Amino acid sequence: MCYAIPGKVEAINQKIVTVDYYGEKKKAINEFHELSVGDYIYAQGGYVIAKVSPHQAQEVLTAWQELFFKLQEIDEEKSRFLPDKKARENKVVAIFDRVNNGHQATRDDLRYLLALKKRADLELFFKAANFLRQKYHKNACCVHGIIEISNYCTRNCYYCGISCLNKNIKRYRMSKKEILDSVEEAVVKYGFKALVLQSAEDKDYSIDDLVDIVKTIKERHAVLVFVSFGEIGKRGLEKLFEAGSRGLLMRFETSNPKIYEALHPGYSLESRIEELKYAYKLGYLIITGGLIGLPGQTDEDIINDIYLAKDLNTDMYSFSPFIPHPDTPLAKNPPPDEEKVLKTLALVRFTVPKEAKILVTTGFETLSPSARKEGLASGASSVMLNVTPLKYRPLYSIYPARAHEKDSIDAQIQETIELLKSLGRAPTDLGI
Repeated sequence: MCYAIPGKVEAINQKIVTVDYYGEKKKAINEFHELSVGDYIYAQGGYVIAKVSPHQAQEVLTAWQELFFKLQEIDEEKSRFLPDKKARENKVVAIFDRVNNGHQATRDDLRYLLALKKRADLELFFKAANFLRQKYHKNACCVHGIIEISNYCTRNCYYCGISCLNKNIKRYRMSKKEILDSVEEAVVKYGFKALVLQSAEDKDYSIDDLVDIVKTIKERHAVLVFVSFGEIGKRGLEKLFEAGSRGLLMRFETSNPKIYEALHPGYSLESRIEELKYAYKLGYLIITGGLIGLPGQTDEDIINDIYLAKDLNTDMYSFSPFIPHPDTPLAKNPPPDEEKVLKTLALVRFTVPKEAKILVTTGFETLSPSARKEGLASGASSVMLNVTPLKYRPLYSIYPARAHEKDSIDAQIQETIELLKSLGRAPTDLGI
C-alpha cells in the first residue's frame, strides 16, 4: 500500500511547486529535484520527496482514482454537521459558527468546551470538530511509521518508563545495520513515505552517528525523515537538518514550568522550548504537544498547552494521555479518562482549524481500544504505525502494555486501512 498519491506539477515558483491531485491543488517545497511543469512527484509534509515517471504515476493514479472519490463521498457524509433547531440554541454551535466563519475561539470558549459533561453537548462538539477537519483537510490522513532505535536514556523524567530511574528495564540499542534494514523494510516493502526515528536520550549515539544514519537513509530512499532524539542542542539540529532530516518530534509535555520542573528535576522548560523554536527557524516541521492528565494539571494548563503548541508553529499536534508506569515515581497517579483526551483533540481543532494536523497517539490507543476511531471522528487527522522490530518493541516501554507492541506491520496496516476506508479517509498526505 502506498502512503502517498503522486501529483502533477502545475507551476513552479523558485522552490515552491503547485501540484494537482485529481483537481485538488496543493503546494510543496522542492529542495533536491530537477522539476519541470508536467512532471509527477510524491510529496510528504509539504516537501517534495521523489520524482516519479509518468508511467509509474499513472498506474498509481488509475488504481486510486475510483476509490479516492468514493472515500471523499463517505467522508463528506460522515463529517456533515447539520444541527437541528434545538441544537442551534446550544452554546457549542454558537462557538462553532464563529470559528467556522474565520474568527478565533476565545479562551472563555475553550474553557467552556473543555468543561462539557453532557453527552449531547459532547457529541455536538466532536461532530463540529470533525466538520472543521474535513473543511480544511478534506479526507487526507497522514500515516507515518516510527522506528524506536534505543531505550537507553540519561534523563530522569518521573513519568517515563525508560528513564534512567528505572533499573528494572532491559535496555537495547539498535545497530546502524538494524536501523537501515528496518527503514528499507518500511519504505520498500510497505511503501511508507514518512518515518520517525526515535530514541531516548542515548549519549552512546553521537550526533555524528545519527547524522551518518540519516544521510545514508536519504541516499538510499525517497522518504521524509523526522527525528526524535530528545534535546540534542542547536548544533545537533543543524547537522541533522544538513543530513536531510526535515521533521522534529519533541513534546514539551506541559506549558506549566512548575509541573515541568517537578517531572524533570534539573531540567528547564525554557530550554526545551528554545530548541523547538530554533528547529522551526532551521526549517523543521514541528510535531509537539503536551501530556493530558499529569498530576497537578488543570484545564487552564491544557488550554495553555494548546496555545503554546500554536505559538511554536506546530505542524502536527501530539497530545497524549499520561499513563502511569509501575516502575516510576508517578506509578500511583491515575490516567485521564478517554473523554478528556477526545475533548483536548477537538479543542485543538477549534483553536487551529485550518493548519493543524492532529495525531491520534499510541498512548491514546493504549488508554482506549476505540481511540483511533473516536479520535479521527473528533478532529484528528493523523496516525502513526510502529515499524520497530518486534523483538525490541516491548522494551520501549515508556508506559506499560503499549498498543501494537505485538502487532506485525502487516496487521497494523490492514487494521488501519480498514478503519480509514470505513471513515472515508485516504491514507496519504497531499502537502500544504
